[in-house]
Amino acid sequence: MSIKLKTKITLGVVFLFALLVLVGSISFFYLNKTISNQHDILKDNYETIDFTKNMLQALDQWTGDAEVFEQNLKGQEKNITEPGEAEATQTLRKHFDIYRTHKDSSHLESILRNDINSIMQINLQAILQKNKVVQKDADDAKFVITIILTICALIGFTFIFNFPGFIANPITKLTIGIKAIANKQYSERIHLNRTDEFGEMANAFNNMAEELDKYEHSNLAKIMFEKQRAETVINSLKDASIGIDKKGTILFANAQALQLLNIRDADAVGKKQEALANQNDLFKFLLGENSNQPFKIVVEGKEAFFNKETVDIANEEGIIGNVIVLKNITPYKELDVAKTNFIATISHELKTPLASSDFSIKLLEDERVGSLNEEQKELVQNLKNDNLRLLKILSELLDLSQVESGKIQLHIKNVNAGLSIQRAIEAVMPTAQQKQVKLNVHAEGNLPMIKADEEKTAWILINLLTNAIKYSPEQSVVDVRIRIVEDQIEFSVQDYGSGIAEEYLPKVFDRFFKVPGTEKTGTGLGLAISKEFIEAMNGTIGVKSTVGKGSTFHISLPAVNN
Repeated sequence: MSIKLKTKITLGVVFLFALLVLVGSISFFYLNKTISNQHDILKDNYETIDFTKNMLQALDQWTGDAEVFEQNLKGQEKNITEPGEAEATQTLRKHFDIYRTHKDSSHLESILRNDINSIMQINLQAILQKNKVVQKDADDAKFVITIILTICALIGFTFIFNFPGFIANPITKLTIGIKAIANKQYSERIHLNRTDEFGEMANAFNNMAEELDKYEHSNLAKIMFEKQRAETVINSLKDASIGIDKKGTILFANAQALQLLNIRDADAVGKKQEALANQNDLFKFLLGENSNQPFKIVVEGKEAFFNKETVDIANEEGIIGNVIVLKNITPYKELDVAKTNFIATISHELKTPLASSDFSIKLLEDERVGSLNEEQKELVQNLKNDNLRLLKILSELLDLSQVESGKIQLHIKNVNAGLSIQRAIEAVMPTAQQKQVKLNVHAEGNLPMIKADEEKTAWILINLLTNAIKYSPEQSVVDVRIRIVEDQIEFSVQDYGSGIAEEYLPKVFDRFFKVPGTEKTGTGLGLAISKEFIEAMNGTIGVKSTVGKGSTFHISLPAVNN
C-alpha cells in the first residue's frame, strides 16, 4: 500500500516531536529522581543531625531543665530512618532517663554524649552513602541524556538534510522535464522510484511526453511528406519562383530561380533577403523592382525577357509572406518585336501611296485640272476624308511602333506652357467651330516653363482636345485649365458629355480599348500613346468621370525651377 506524500510529511513531523518528547521525558525523570534523593537526605538525615546538635548544646548548658533535651530526643525518636539508628536512640533514651534522676551525672553525661555521637555518625555515614548514590544517578543521567541527545541530533540532522531533498528533488526533476518539453525535447523522461503523489506525477509526465513524442513524429512525417510534395510542385513550375516570409527569410527557390540567380539552394534557402541582395545583384534588382515593365536577363549567353509578379500569401492572421514569380516572356517579346516591325514596315509602305493619293485628290480639287460637278465634288471630299483618316491611323501606328520598340525620341527642353495650349487650341479650332463647341481657357498668371518635348506635348494636348470635342454635344463648352500643382504644371481638359462608367476608367489608357456603347470611330491608340509619351517625359496622366456629367482628362509635367 502506497503512503501519500501528506502522510509522509505528517509522520516526519510526528517523529521529530516524538524525539523531543523522549529527550524531555528522560531529562525530567532523572532530574526528578535527583531532587527526590536530595529531599530524602534533607528530611531524614539533616533533621537527625540538627536534633543531635541541639541535644549536645542542651548538655553543655545543663541547669537541670530537661525540656530542650526532651523535645529534641522525641523528635529523633520520630525520625529514625537508618539501620542501627533505632537501637542507638533507645540506648540514648534509657541513659537520659537515668541521667535525669541522678544528681552526680558526669559519668552519665559522658555516656549520653557518646550515644548522641553514635546517632550522629550513623546519619553522617548515611549522608555520604546517599550522596554517592545521588552522584552516581547524576552521572548516569548525564551519560544517558548525552547518548540520547547525540542519537537525536544525528537523526535530526539526517532528517533535516534528507527531508528537503525528499520534497525538492522531484520538483527539480519535474521542472527540468517541463522545460525540456517546452523546448520540444519530447524524449525527456522522469524516473522516480516512488509511489506517492510525486511518483504519480512523474508517471503522468512520462505518459504525456510519450504521447507528444508520438504526435511529433507522426506530424513530422506528415510535414516532411508535405514539404517534399511542395518542393516537387515548386520545382515543376516553369516560372522561376522565390518564396519569402514576412520576416524576410527566404523559404524556397525552385531550380529555374536558382539558375537565373546563378546560386545554389544552400546559398539562398534560410538566408535573410538583405544578405542575399548584398551578394547577388539580380536578386537586389528583383527586391527593388516595382514596375510591371519587362526586363532583360542574360541566361547562358542569350537574352531573355521576364516579367516580375509578386503574389502575397495570407491566412486568417493576415499576410505571412510573398512569392516572387518571374515569367519568361521571351517568345511573346519576340512576337511583339516582329509585330512592331511589321506594323512599322506596313505603315511606311502604306504612307507613301496614301500621300500620293492625297496629292491626286488635291489636283482633282484644283479648277485648273478641270471642273467637277457637285456629285463629283462630294465623292472627292469623301475620298479626302477617308484618306485623312487612314493617314491619322498610320501616324498613330508609327507612334505605337516607336513606343513598343523603346526608341521614343524626345527632345526635352524648356517649353512655354501657355504657348503649347494655345497652339493645340488653334489646331482643333476648326473641328470645334464645326460642332459649335466653345473652348474656355482658364490659366493662372506667371506660369513657369515646363521641361518637356514640345512636339509630343502638343500632340498629347491636341489628342485630349479632339476627344473632348468629339464626345461633347453640339453647342456645348470644353473647359481647359492650366495651374501650378507643387513643382508641376497641370493641364486639364473637361467636357460635359455622356461621361465614362467607373468600371471602364482603369482601362481607358489601354491600347485599342474603346468604351462600350460609343458610336465614335477611332483606333483606341491615342490615349495609350499619350500615356507612354507623358511617362517618358517624367509626367503623369489621369482621368475623372461621372456618367451623364462628362469627363476630365489631366496631365502633369515637371516645372522648371527659376
